[in-house]
Amino acid sequence: MPKVTPSSASSPSRRTALAALGAAAVLGAAACARGAAEPAHTSPPVSRSPLPSNSPSASKPPQAQATGAPSASAPEPSPSPPARPVFVPDYVLPPVTNGLAPVITRIPTSHPVVFLTIDDGAHRTPEMVALMAEYGYLASIFLSQTFVQADPAYFDQFLAQGSLIENHTLSHNINMVRQLGYSQQLAEISGMQDFAQQHYGRLPTLFRPPGGAYSPAMQQAVAAAGLRAIVTWEAKANAGGMDYQVGSALRPGDIVLMHFRPEFAADLNAFRQAHLAAGLEVVLLEDFLAV
Repeated sequence: MPKVTPSSASSPSRRTALAALGAAAVLGAAACARGAAEPAHTSPPVSRSPLPSNSPSASKPPQAQATGAPSASAPEPSPSPPARPVFVPDYVLPPVTNGLAPVITRIPTSHPVVFLTIDDGAHRTPEMVALMAEYGYLASIFLSQTFVQADPAYFDQFLAQGSLIENHTLSHNINMVRQLGYSQQLAEISGMQDFAQQHYGRLPTLFRPPGGAYSPAMQQAVAAAGLRAIVTWEAKANAGGMDYQVGSALRPGDIVLMHFRPEFAADLNAFRQAHLAAGLEVVLLEDFLAV
């Protein structure tokens, strides 16, 4: 009979023990894996501090970031512009009398106000819109169809700022007082009313004669077309300077004439210097007249 040594006799037991240990190790690893995959329900969530705004994580949706105090890099709100003075009108526009529209050349007022009006519409640039916005000016804009029909929408930008479109006839005939009779003048004025209503959604209330000349027939046509007044002027911004029919400076209540011309920026600057030197505020004529 072969001789059995102690080491040979113990081999099956050792294999059994090693198998048991291996199974235990596998079970332990599986338990560890389950523990890593399942969060501990007894541990409270960790509170995290907000990330700096220049961190890539700062671009995550708001719900992924901590809430509370605003980021240190948040821009400060821009200061509001100073409030404009409010003037209670001390002038009442005369009514249409005997079928004739009134004519106003300037507004008799005790308030330090001046009124900007801009005519024609032949020259149009983005700079004009930007300058009016920069200075915060509102103007009565007297347009003629002949000048603006190629691009009437350009003037919507001034409407968005608060300016208003008024009537300067269809064809801008500066000799219409001498050349046209009542019916022809009425057609010129009424036609522009229709054009303005169609493109700007408002019927003009004020009329400016091309060249400034008017007559009783024109006053009658203006009233018949539904307008409230003829507006002329005694001060003009022209060729980069100021022209005055009376005096040498702007006065309270002056109505200032300008045009949409290549020298618009220089003319507007001349007007600006003049009204600031006179201590006058630019006010929309229609607001002051309540028309």
